Amino acid sequence: MRGKRAIINTVLSLVEEAIAIISTFILPKLILSHFGSEYNGLTTSITQFLACAVLLRSGITGATMAALYKPLASNDKDKINSIIKATDIFMKKVGIILAISIVFFAAIYPLIVNVSFDWFFVFSLFVIIGFSTFAESFFGLTYIVLLSADQKTYILSFIRIICIILNVFLTVILVLSNQSIHIVKLGSTIAFALYPIVIYVYVRKKYKLNLNVKPNNDAISQRWDSFWHQISVFINTNTDVIVLSIFTNMLEVSVYSIYNLVVIGLKKFVTAFTKGIDAAFGNMLAKNEKELLKENLSIIEFIMYNISTLIYTCAILLIMHFVKIYTAGITDVDYLRPMFAYILLGAQFFCSIRIPYTSLVTAAGKFKETKKYAILEVIINIILSVILVVSFGLVGVAIGTFVALVYKTISFSNYVFTNIIDRDKKITYIKCIISIIEFAIITIIIKLINLSTDCNYLCWIKNAIIIMVVSIIVISMGIYLFYKDDFKKTIKKIAAIRKGK
Repeated sequence: MRGKRAIINTVLSLVEEAIAIISTFILPKLILSHFGSEYNGLTTSITQFLACAVLLRSGITGATMAALYKPLASNDKDKINSIIKATDIFMKKVGIILAISIVFFAAIYPLIVNVSFDWFFVFSLFVIIGFSTFAESFFGLTYIVLLSADQKTYILSFIRIICIILNVFLTVILVLSNQSIHIVKLGSTIAFALYPIVIYVYVRKKYKLNLNVKPNNDAISQRWDSFWHQISVFINTNTDVIVLSIFTNMLEVSVYSIYNLVVIGLKKFVTAFTKGIDAAFGNMLAKNEKELLKENLSIIEFIMYNISTLIYTCAILLIMHFVKIYTAGITDVDYLRPMFAYILLGAQFFCSIRIPYTSLVTAAGKFKETKKYAILEVIINIILSVILVVSFGLVGVAIGTFVALVYKTISFSNYVFTNIIDRDKKITYIKCIISIIEFAIITIIIKLINLSTDCNYLCWIKNAIIIMVVSIIVISMGIYLFYKDDFKKTIKKIAAIRKGK
């Protein structure tokens, strides 16, 4: 059952991310074409600033999931109800504070960023975009966490797919009918506000929760330790845009947003392969299946290192040609920034390969023990980004993110193999070196092939296919030479799941 759920979660998640990736390339292009770079930069910046308000709920999701693994594994309904009750009370309070915070941020945001729009224009747009964030926290987050902990993220993916498609439909219709940016974003807000509401209705009906119980606040007592971990994620996701908004202008933010479209799409695609892994690890820990946990971690590592190497190698070799085609005809700012692109993608490679380690830390509930690493990552990223943005702009904030992500990948890997699973820490470094060697070989081969660089989308797709084929061949040779045992274990695991074992 656990294996089948993992496959269903992965498949639905991949479908969701494929649709989301298509969406993220269609909609910003529409905004750029119809409104211009400054509008695109403004909406991107507002979205990132809203993440500051979301920090209010940081910590509770990780703590609740960690607390739910054991009662879900043993079907202890009383304990499940008491944990959900405590989380729901906390999230209702957070939702109210979040609403106030959104209005507050909306009021001061136009005063601290460099924009040519008037105060009320920016204030009202901020509130419209922020409503869906409030709705998720107030109505759905508690139940989203429950479904995730119960290894049912496929339900979340299905509902999310519907909302994404609805958002694309509404946005395209509104933009093509020449509606204002406020009306366009109101359509998106309505589409995504349905997500938590539908989940709320589904869970209350399907799980038959009894919330007339005493809340188990002790079960979520680790929320403040978990808070630092989610702060870390927030910094890596949002610091770049916030620093650029304050120290540069909306045109630079718009440039960042185009490259970030690619990064977000790739990140979502790669993480789709590990959807529900926290819950699966948590279930194994709850049942004290240590050897099975060790074996499955090895398999997940094998998948993540090779998928990440494939995806980010192809991305580095293709991104500049894509951006050139994607921004053709837009001349209000220079969108071709190769060094920034390469550093940003390199940083996301390390973000992807560390997923097995951060997932295991979350599943084990080791928030307090590892929060020092999260805090140091935050300090590294903020200090480097602020210092370097003055002299290097976009490249400066990318360097800050890169160094912070590499640090956290190493520190979490070391912690896992010292305190949770007994394994030589050097193996992680060896795997990184293998990926770097594979990247170098692929890059050299592609340079020798000398693909056309001045072409349209059809030509770009042809280049992408060639680069993908070369990358698969090289990585397959690497698997044969270095990952033969892991490959056999993975095939054996998939076969066992298909047979229902």
